[in-house]
Amino acid sequence: MSGARRNGPAIRTRTPAELRRSRRPRAHSCWDHLYAAPLWPLHGANLGTLARTCDAVGACLTVPRFPWVPEALARGNTLRKPLCTHWTGDPLGWLARQRERGVRIVGVELADEAVRLADLAPAREPTVMVLGHEQSGIPPEALDLLDECVEIPMVGTGASLNVAVAGSLALYKLAGLL
Repeated sequence: MSGARRNGPAIRTRTPAELRRSRRPRAHSCWDHLYAAPLWPLHGANLGTLARTCDAVGACLTVPRFPWVPEALARGNTLRKPLCTHWTGDPLGWLARQRERGVRIVGVELADEAVRLADLAPAREPTVMVLGHEQSGIPPEALDLLDECVEIPMVGTGASLNVAVAGSLALYKLAGLL
């Protein structure tokens, strides 16, 4: 019998202790390199999920000072370690300041000029990934502050992905992990 397994499974999962040894023991400080910026969030659950991805790829999270955001982040952060979080009361002003300091600003948006996710270049310089409102996208007044847009190809009938899924895909690509 060709290809039969003789001595146990061919795939071995890593133990929790092995995983702990291979990862950072503490939350990272601000590396000022990669930021996820869901500046017009709609759903708290999605914001909390995106926070977990930020931890996974070593990104900071920039969020608006909406009253419900701190609780959404606390609920979504099942790691129970602090996340590098930057707060803004003025999303457009924050984006303009990032642009002034020469940061690459990438919007996740359906646009004629958008590059496909597979063609998005990793962040080799400080980069902000901007996510818009889950129903209306990035506001028109913010589009002029973007250096480029990335589009996530879809073959189904939906128009877009939620902020957590879209942001996670783009963050992994920008972090050079995909």
